[in-house]
Amino acid sequence: MSEIKVLWVDDEIDLLKPHILFLENKNYKVTTCQSGTEALEEVREQNFDIVFLDENMPGLSGLETLTELKEFQASLPVVMITKSEEEYIMEEAIGSKIADYLIKPVNPNQILLSLKKNLDHSRLISEKTTSNYQQEFRKIAMDLSMVNTYQEWADLYQKLIYWELELEGIEDSGMFEILESQKMEANTQFCKFIDRNYPDWFEPKVDAPTMSHTLFRDKIVPHIKSSKSTLLIVIDNLRYDQWKAIEPFVATSYKKASEEMYFGILPTATQYARNAIFSGLMPGDMEKLHPNLWLNDTDDGGKNLYEKEFLEAQLKRLGLNLNWSYTKISSLKQGKRFVENFKSHKDEDLTAVVYNFVDILSHSKTEMEVIKELASTDKAYRSLTQSWFKNSPLMAIIQQASQLGFKLIITTDHGTINVKNPSKVIGDKQTSLNLRYKTGRSLTYENKDVIVAKNPKNIHLPSINMSSSFIFAKSDMFFAYPNNYNHYVGYFRNTYQHGGVSLEEMVIPFAVLDPR
Repeated sequence: MSEIKVLWVDDEIDLLKPHILFLENKNYKVTTCQSGTEALEEVREQNFDIVFLDENMPGLSGLETLTELKEFQASLPVVMITKSEEEYIMEEAIGSKIADYLIKPVNPNQILLSLKKNLDHSRLISEKTTSNYQQEFRKIAMDLSMVNTYQEWADLYQKLIYWELELEGIEDSGMFEILESQKMEANTQFCKFIDRNYPDWFEPKVDAPTMSHTLFRDKIVPHIKSSKSTLLIVIDNLRYDQWKAIEPFVATSYKKASEEMYFGILPTATQYARNAIFSGLMPGDMEKLHPNLWLNDTDDGGKNLYEKEFLEAQLKRLGLNLNWSYTKISSLKQGKRFVENFKSHKDEDLTAVVYNFVDILSHSKTEMEVIKELASTDKAYRSLTQSWFKNSPLMAIIQQASQLGFKLIITTDHGTINVKNPSKVIGDKQTSLNLRYKTGRSLTYENKDVIVAKNPKNIHLPSINMSSSFIFAKSDMFFAYPNNYNHYVGYFRNTYQHGGVSLEEMVIPFAVLDPR
């Protein structure tokens, strides 16, 4: 490790000789000076790793020196040392982005701790995180062999995402590769779990998770009934890890009351899952009860044009007489217009908003080379989502909602997965086009790569014709036709798709928040 250079500024520096000797014995190189003016000269002449700065000095005060130091070298960490505990001094120093704040008299170990905290921070965190994950790895591996309920799967997935977010900040690529292999194994086992259990969840008196079609009735309605105004935001295609990436920005306006996972229905596609949320019905039932609103995969026309009508029918069926509105936002212009008019919603019992950006982003990655570059990994995809959110009209909507006292519910219709492995499929002209599921007659496919629903009615899906079946891609597979196979695979590999069976697509967040 290269020599760490410390600048210590104090008008009584001679009294600090024992502290300085202590640091030098620990292999820190310490330069001393007795005034703010001297300190500024030293910083202009040589590079320091950190500055210890006395607040109370004759001539230039500590705070004045701090301001000039930051103007000259903004990234230089400065530790303020003061005799005073006056609040305004602390506030001034913190406002000037100090690295730490120590009250005199300081002992050598305090100084050493501050140095390690500020200079060795990333290395220490990296070592500790790696060590903790190594211990947790064995526990996760054991859990994987035993997990057997939907709640255990939700807990395990949350644990995997926790470690993914912890490990992404460190430089140990080996650990990250181990985690990735655990995620792959988890998805393999999860697909087996879904294959065995999913059809049973529709049977009466079976312990089933909250799913797309029961979400509104079971989880949203109780909050509408108990709150004056509720803002429901459905962010299309938002994975759990993306929710964790934007959560800190939501937390500036809201405090989290609860967070849980629910299960998206199959196929994990917008046309099915989001319509199920707003209708409170499975797709097969939507087709029967609302033939004028439901379109099958192979029908012409938009598949998500009637969510408002579906919601109206559900509210009526539940006997809820509410003052409510529904808005779908799919562009910056629509978002800005909604922000401008948001106050007009303040007296509503329910303000439902569907925000389409993340879905647009995932599809753009397929179609635009620049987005492929910007979202080449899950980490980059999260970062891009985060960057969009904190500068988006959605952030402004949430801030306004907090000021007006709205309860906030944030959820999604399904997640998405980065597809890596192609699987050959053959179908006729009436076969649906989605890369993660297919429905139609005469489907030919690789059995090991799919979950099959030969009778769609068993899982409450519509049949295009009498002999239609559904197939769902497992884990990170995607369907490709033999014709022009290599071009097709090259185009879609490493893109974000949904419709199939994976933890990322099916196990999705539902968060309830109260205004600060």
